[in-house]
Amino acid sequence: MPGTPPTRYAYLGPEGTFAESALISAVGADEGIRQPAAGVPAALAAVRSGDADAALVPLENSVEGSVPATMDGLADGDPLLITREVFLAVSFVLAGRPGTTPADVRSVVSHPHALAQTAGSLARLLPGVVPLPATSTAEAARQVADGEHDAAVCAPIAAERYGLTALAEDVADRPGAVTRFVLVAPPGPLPEPTGNDKTSLVAVVGDRTGALLDVLSEFAVRGISLTRIESRPTRERLGVYSFSLDCEGHVADARVGEALSGLHRVCDDLRFLGSYPRADGRENKPVTPVSTDAAFREAAGWLERVRAGRV
Repeated sequence: MPGTPPTRYAYLGPEGTFAESALISAVGADEGIRQPAAGVPAALAAVRSGDADAALVPLENSVEGSVPATMDGLADGDPLLITREVFLAVSFVLAGRPGTTPADVRSVVSHPHALAQTAGSLARLLPGVVPLPATSTAEAARQVADGEHDAAVCAPIAAERYGLTALAEDVADRPGAVTRFVLVAPPGPLPEPTGNDKTSLVAVVGDRTGALLDVLSEFAVRGISLTRIESRPTRERLGVYSFSLDCEGHVADARVGEALSGLHRVCDDLRFLGSYPRADGRENKPVTPVSTDAAFREAAGWLERVRAGRV
């Protein structure tokens, strides 16, 4: 990231979460200190208040979809920019205190996303036990270690961190799940274009016919592919939604910049969330000849000549 690199990183805590694992994979131990936060809102608030330089929070999971707390937290409040994305393969263990067996378990706890991804396995391993929610998988492990519950669905790192033993390993119903995390920071210099970037934004449209088509058209006519689009209620009144979306390209690209300008005209509100290198192992689709920066420059030059009467 250009400018002064962050040295204080907040993340969805407590210690032992998948967010901590993702942060460890992205930022070396000698590159800054890690500060666990009580939840996604707390992690984002730490950046906005200046208590942290950046925060790593989960945005979406390949099985359970988006994380509403992150989507809403980036759409509201003081602006924050995504400077990086991190993908982490997710695996779960069913963990309990040493000496616990599955037959001893009367309560099991975890984050709702983790419970949803392991529902079938839990029904088979712990018939009749109703799962309970926690703010994170690591918090679930902590509660089990403190004797509040009998078992937790958590990351192996959390089981180790809190002195638990695995009652069952790889308990996900769909192996191979991946969670996408984003590193967010206060507004500042953007990462330089790499040629394989994403741009994220939130567009608010009114309750009018064709509003979503207007949004999509700004991308389609410029040959820009969307990699994600989701609707969220603005919580103002029924029928008014925001669209959280990612597209291929960098705001420095002519086609992306023009699309954002067009969206600014047709949307009730538009929040730019950043342009950053793509990290999912995929390559952006080839840019068509009419959508290259050179094509936009040529078109602008032609228009300038027309306006100057030099047709």
